[in-house]
Amino acid sequence: MTHNAEWKVGVSLTEEGGTTRARAVLDTGTGQLVGRGSARCNPGDAEVASIGDELAASRAMRDLAGQLSRAADRDLAAMGVAPDPPRTAYGWPQDAQTRPDMGH
Repeated sequence: MTHNAEWKVGVSLTEEGGTTRARAVLDTGTGQLVGRGSARCNPGDAEVASIGDELAASRAMRDLAGQLSRAADRDLAAMGVAPDPPRTAYGWPQDAQTRPDMGH
């Protein structure tokens, strides 16, 4: 199967009062997703606009990537091939119900 598509991503940035806000828009041609991110300048730091832009834009794109990944997971589930649920990266593993070394 051959498939070609072009999706467009645009990022807009605004800065006001030491806070930079970013809005990342993914246009698939049939729909849109919008990611948002922000960055604040520490009052004790020198204001470097490009750093705030980079942080806010990367956070907006990370938000957008998460939305796109969740949409793909939902689409897979609708086809009956749901992905494995996310694993907890902290705490006790679920498969360690009994611990012979601890007398349980």
